[in-house]
Amino acid sequence: MEGTFNHAFSSQENSQEVDNNFNKDPEKEATNASHQEREKWGKDIEFLFSCIALSVGLGNIWRFPFVALANGGGAFVIPYVIVLVLVGRPVYFLEMMLGQFSNKNSVAVYNCVPALRGVGVGQVFATSVVLTYYSSIMALTLRYLYDSFRSELPWSICRPEWENCIPANIEISENATWPSDARSSAELYFLKDVIQAKDNILDGTGWPVWNLVGFLALSWFIVFLVLMKGIKSAGKASYVLAIFPYTILLVLLIRSLTLPGAFKGVQYFFTPQWEKIVQPSVWYAAVTQVFFSLNIFFGNIVMYASYNRFDNKLYRDVNIVTSLDMFTSLLAGCTIFGIFGHLAHELGVEDVSTVVAPGPGLAFISYPFAISRFTFAPQLFSAIFFIMLYVLGVGTSVAVTSTVTTIIKDNFPNVKIWQAVLSVAVIGTIIGSVYLTPGGQSVLELVDFYGSTFVAFILAIAELVGFCYIYGVNRLLNDVNFMLGYHPNFFWKICWGFITPILIAAIAIYFFIFFEIPTDGHYEYPAVAHVIGWCLTAIGLIPFPLFAFYRIYYRKGDTWWEKIKSAFKPAESWGPRDPILLKKYKESLYSSE
Repeated sequence: MEGTFNHAFSSQENSQEVDNNFNKDPEKEATNASHQEREKWGKDIEFLFSCIALSVGLGNIWRFPFVALANGGGAFVIPYVIVLVLVGRPVYFLEMMLGQFSNKNSVAVYNCVPALRGVGVGQVFATSVVLTYYSSIMALTLRYLYDSFRSELPWSICRPEWENCIPANIEISENATWPSDARSSAELYFLKDVIQAKDNILDGTGWPVWNLVGFLALSWFIVFLVLMKGIKSAGKASYVLAIFPYTILLVLLIRSLTLPGAFKGVQYFFTPQWEKIVQPSVWYAAVTQVFFSLNIFFGNIVMYASYNRFDNKLYRDVNIVTSLDMFTSLLAGCTIFGIFGHLAHELGVEDVSTVVAPGPGLAFISYPFAISRFTFAPQLFSAIFFIMLYVLGVGTSVAVTSTVTTIIKDNFPNVKIWQAVLSVAVIGTIIGSVYLTPGGQSVLELVDFYGSTFVAFILAIAELVGFCYIYGVNRLLNDVNFMLGYHPNFFWKICWGFITPILIAAIAIYFFIFFEIPTDGHYEYPAVAHVIGWCLTAIGLIPFPLFAFYRIYYRKGDTWWEKIKSAFKPAESWGPRDPILLKKYKESLYSSE
């Protein structure tokens, strides 16, 4: 299925055509810019640790347990591991390879298929959308970290004005009865004190909660400090961002497994509910978990790899990062489900899945509720839990911010890196404050669906079609051979050419068949909210056809078909950034024809 577009320089005539069309060809990069020395990682291990900090983040600790909880525990683990091996690892290798091979950012890497450069633009938009609300989650994490140092955890007790409130630290008796509309103090604290939530989006968003905006600004300032000197300073910070969370996670794991009833929760986590494994929804959840945990299809991996040495042994790094991502998810699952098992034991509940409500509020409602019931030093374990969450979040925030600032720096070389980072931080603080209003969580869910998830799914298919079928699997394998001196084995070829695209296409079809308009809890979003949401989707997707038409229109050719074929062939600047390597690469292409 690689078609007629696999070879960049099928004849000397084609090469001359590109040269003659240099001034009009938007894909042709200026020679000086193409051959300009690109900043590199200080050490190869800094790249590896930065990838670990990017891919091992909140998706593993925060998202994975509640997705597993909602999809049958062990029934979810099996599809998750299969999907990670057949989708996550091949795409991670693909994106890392293209970034390292070309030393280009996540938009310019599409010079291998110029007509699809709009896919890269759309992915940067989706990444930017994620960055705006991800920073607000970091602000909430800092707020809970701050509250963890109080003499009594504020979410463990009820306030007089809270009706039908169940204190998280109460001793549960067998004869205890509660009103049907009763809610835990942890939930009420999050809704009424932290985000000061309104009943529904129809009441408006309101003004930002200013103490949260302060934590938001602090969070962005920390990201600025990490990135103010570019990839060099980010590489140095990666040692802490990649290693430190594991120290805390191991402490939490040991503590959770020593709690009464913990192994009941771990058993639930690893015991498959076989009837659920055949449900498409469970496989959909597994794909989306891998999708967002590894941060594939967002351009972040391409960006990090673009700062690599040309001959860096990326195959080793791919295996380490993807294996560690899976290991961390399973480790976090054992830790969190151990806590759930203890909570079930404390409450006298048999079914572990009923002790907490799965969903995005797990990190700020269910986890604090469970930790507040620890009989020994709940403040200590609360503090280290939120420190871990925050450090994991910073690692991902640094990578996502770098994706945006790299594109700014590549297109505007005169802009200093600290200026680009500061600009993104200021804009991020302003936009992020919207999610910290009383109606902000409703806005977040809407923006995440329309501006990120929906856009990313469609562009993921376009990326795989562009790289695997138009550019071609054989050409990808040859590029790896030119760069590293060996051909990847059959596993990568079958995954890139068949298994991975088919699985992503199947899950996208499932997504659209069972497509549901997002709702604000029990309330429908107003029509204007959906209009704004579809506008976000349009902003992310319009560059795809727009850039394709633009590339085709300016290509030389006597017919439209010739223009189309030319637009889907790699730009002349495509290849290694180093001019000597680029010359050898082109010679190798001519000699193979």
